[in-house]
Amino acid sequence: MKYRTQLFTLLMLMTLLWSCQPEVSEPLPDVSTIEIDLSPRRFEQDLFTLDTTQMDASLAALKSKYPEFSTIFFSQILGSNDPEVLNSIGEAAYVKGFINFPAIRQLYDTCTYVLGDFSDQQASFQQAFQYLKYYFPEMPTPDLTTFISEYTVGAFIYKENSLAVGLDFFLGSDYPYAAYNPNNPTFSAYLTRTFNKDHLVSKTMRVLVEDITGPPNGSKMLDIMIHRGKQLYILDRLLPHVADTAVLEFSEDQFNWLKENERDVWAFFLSEDLLYSTDMQKYRKYVDYSPNAPGMPIEAPGRVANWMGYQIVNAYMRRAQSAQLSDLINIRDAQEILNKSSYKPPRK
Repeated sequence: MKYRTQLFTLLMLMTLLWSCQPEVSEPLPDVSTIEIDLSPRRFEQDLFTLDTTQMDASLAALKSKYPEFSTIFFSQILGSNDPEVLNSIGEAAYVKGFINFPAIRQLYDTCTYVLGDFSDQQASFQQAFQYLKYYFPEMPTPDLTTFISEYTVGAFIYKENSLAVGLDFFLGSDYPYAAYNPNNPTFSAYLTRTFNKDHLVSKTMRVLVEDITGPPNGSKMLDIMIHRGKQLYILDRLLPHVADTAVLEFSEDQFNWLKENERDVWAFFLSEDLLYSTDMQKYRKYVDYSPNAPGMPIEAPGRVANWMGYQIVNAYMRRAQSAQLSDLINIRDAQEILNKSSYKPPRK
């Protein structure tokens, strides 16, 4: 114990000697001339306005309008074409019961009320896709489909580059998610805090960024934190006008605490020998959603290592001034990024 205390003190003194890196303000690229034709496909509106007096025909027309998405929605989300359903009441009757069920109908009305005509979100997606085309010109521009799943899934990517967003996961932190299913950890307060329209675009774009970057190259905490740091860096470039707290998914207090204690967080990771640990149970709460960061002050949020990875990637990209986002993605060695970043946590 005495040795660990001395080591921790030594590391703290070392960080005091490291110089503070000045922040460099990057000029935003001009994307105003990049034309993006985005017309969100409102699947939930078409679903809940089906002509239930001609259910078979109207359901067939809906599937024809949304061929790929309908296959996913009715098979994997709603389960309306499950063999047991087909052999009992049939798919059309099952879907009719779903859209006419009072609680589901109220959920649809709530989504319509909270999110309005979706014009604000459409404008944000449009701008995000402009930046996407700027940074990744060869990538097909995504299309966007909205839906309601009764709290089954928030957002996902399908086909080559199609995005789908479940509107019922963005009804506000005060919405009674926990009352719907108190035992569902997805509805824990530290998670539902971000279930609002301010996070809708960033959470949806995060799914696309995760698809672009693929899986991490290794199982050490350093591998995971640098990989997640890459994702946050790219997301920030695609959403430069979105608040940092929304992109990073930290509260303002958490964000401020991280900025003020960056040096101490880095020293903690070093003193606990976490960077090169391959024991996921040892570092899981530092890279995954969690209400806190074990061993740190109560103000420290979960995913603190991802934020630290973001700082390292920021430092790397400032030094590699000609590097493109595609170059960053192609560097698979987390140690290389750490070494070349010359990362030095700032002094308080």
